[in-house]
Amino acid sequence: MRAIWKGSIAFGLINIPISLFAATRTEELKFRLLRSGDLSPVNYKRVAEADGKEVPWDQIVKGYEYEKGKFVVLKEEDFKRVDIASTQTVDIVDFVALEEINPMFFHKPYYIEPVKSGAKAYALLRDTLAEENKVGIAKVVIKTRQYLAAVKPVEDALLLELMHFADELVQPDTLQLPRGMEVRKAEKDMAKQLIHQMTDKWEPEKYKDEYRDTVMKLIEEKAAHPDAKPKASPKARKETKVIDLAEVLRRSLAETTKKSRAKREPAVKLKKAA
Repeated sequence: MRAIWKGSIAFGLINIPISLFAATRTEELKFRLLRSGDLSPVNYKRVAEADGKEVPWDQIVKGYEYEKGKFVVLKEEDFKRVDIASTQTVDIVDFVALEEINPMFFHKPYYIEPVKSGAKAYALLRDTLAEENKVGIAKVVIKTRQYLAAVKPVEDALLLELMHFADELVQPDTLQLPRGMEVRKAEKDMAKQLIHQMTDKWEPEKYKDEYRDTVMKLIEEKAAHPDAKPKASPKARKETKVIDLAEVLRRSLAETTKKSRAKREPAVKLKKAA
């Protein structure tokens, strides 16, 4: 695995040399754009707005539009002139209790690997954060922007999780949300019972990307049988009407009860056979 960033974690007078590695991967289906007549791939061109001519890579620069149609050009040396110490440091400015942070702030995780000389300080920070249930709130520059980030202990590793700044979160004030709506006790009791029956242990491996698997199956079928007739699309679920809410809850409880019994039956039969 290749490091996407190298620098150090700094808190107080402690400085730990580190590398960052991607902690997630996205399994997206990649589609090419094709011309329908002969399935020839369609490529994008870098075209200048002024004259419609294609622009080679060596003539492309980065510009910031500060007014309509007016740009300031920034070259690589300009980015390097920005305080180099801060660009190479995960600078921890505060330690905060993890439960105080709204999960909406967290964005993208990276594993932190220490350079050999920083292993002891790395272990010290990891273990102390775990015992105190705290995270380090830091600022870090990756490529051409600064991020808020949390340094979190996860098993044997430290994780750098990029975060949103407060002004990047959209507040739900303008949404038409149910406020002050009265919910009957009987409905709430049934909802609690339904949630209780559907509660299970967190096993992330059992959740699969069903949409991706279904699309891949469709691709395989179309590759093997290009002229086959397409199957009918599945029907969308009907909206739950407010007047039917109690009845829908009763039916849901009955259905989950039946499923939980079905799960337990094989174990019972095996016990009798033994």
